[in-house]
Amino acid sequence: MPTNILMPALSPTMEKGNLARWLKKEGDKIKSGDVIAEIETDKATMEVEAVDDGTLAKIVVPEGTQDVAVNAVIAVLANEGEDVKTVASAPKAFAPQPAAKPVPAPAPKSAGEKPAVAAAPSAPKSSLPPASAQPPRGANRIFSSPLARRLAKESNIDLNRVQGSGPHGRVIARDIEAAKSGKSLRAPAGAPAGGATIAPAMSDAQVLSLYEEGSYDLVPHDGMRRTIAQRLTASVQTIPHFYETMDCDIGRLMAAREEINATAPKDKDGQPAYKLSVNDFVIKALALALQRVPDANVSWTEAGMLKHKHSDIGVAVALPGGLITPIVRNAESKSLSAISNEMRDLAARARARKLKLQEYQGGTSSVSNLGMYGIKDFTAVINPPQSTILAVGVGEERAVVRNGKIEAATIMSVTLSCDHRAVDGALGAELIRAFKTLIENPVMMVV
Repeated sequence: MPTNILMPALSPTMEKGNLARWLKKEGDKIKSGDVIAEIETDKATMEVEAVDDGTLAKIVVPEGTQDVAVNAVIAVLANEGEDVKTVASAPKAFAPQPAAKPVPAPAPKSAGEKPAVAAAPSAPKSSLPPASAQPPRGANRIFSSPLARRLAKESNIDLNRVQGSGPHGRVIARDIEAAKSGKSLRAPAGAPAGGATIAPAMSDAQVLSLYEEGSYDLVPHDGMRRTIAQRLTASVQTIPHFYETMDCDIGRLMAAREEINATAPKDKDGQPAYKLSVNDFVIKALALALQRVPDANVSWTEAGMLKHKHSDIGVAVALPGGLITPIVRNAESKSLSAISNEMRDLAARARARKLKLQEYQGGTSSVSNLGMYGIKDFTAVINPPQSTILAVGVGEERAVVRNGKIEAATIMSVTLSCDHRAVDGALGAELIRAFKTLIENPVMMVV
């Protein structure tokens, strides 16, 4: 039997991807572990490895194809002893493999038993996980007709918010037409209880009707922009944010940075071994602050609080059409020069979309720095499952009062966004105060 090669799920949330490039052609011999294609996700370009040995008999999805669904057949592999031409011409070889049955939820424990915590499964060696690697759909599945799903997608309408009028509440085409005008829409996730209402988002048709035809260009969203929109919307709807701001005097930091960079060793070409930025100090200070206030180094789950042992700091990096947050792991134990060099490498590969999954997923907190754009202060949206994110503004000279006298000082405003489920106001204040102490006294970061 020939083997179908499926579109892999390269992250737990991936539903579609772009088949950027085939690295093998039809007729090529393939061994297990060979890199056969490149897949573009919303965040990175990933290499796909073959699972089995054989001959690439048929490429079903040509390179350059966008929005290929996970588990769709993208190629067919002829196994040893099979005729390649016969396999390539057999239509049944292209039939999608049946989806795995959802894993049933475990039965409730008796009152005396403690709930078992399932160990995370080890990642497969192959980049082509089976269909069972996909998260099972729960009982909250929205039943809808194919036409309704297509109309909803074209109009950018969330099916979860549409009140179905078909049999057993099934969403049908007329429900989507009604939703375009704002009718029959449920409140979005996270809507306040007690009768409070939230105005529904405007449909595409409603937005377009406000502008004269020909006065705009419609640029379709790419996968990154859609994913950012979905995740940020989910973040603000499901995470109760609150914000705390402090001004930090970074005069000592600026002087230390200048001295450290001036004395950095140089290689044979005269290039310095490192060049520290203000952001490198920020990453280190936040990492150490989380160690000093460990109750804030947490992630919320319904089962309990995850208390992290290390400070894995994500750093927002701007990309064309979006952003990504590569993570500096164990930042509390790394030197400033190591953080600087690692961050430079991560940022370069992020912009080239060459990051590995483990390099931008997870993390215990994040830094978003807009100081280089002259932004004085702002608030950032938490990146789940993290519970905090630090928004950093520009360091600038401001007038301050010291001992009753007005003096000039280099001040940087920072704002900590907190998930109120996991970090209370006083705890957030402890964390940002610990950060302020460290950033204002950089010598404490190198001892």
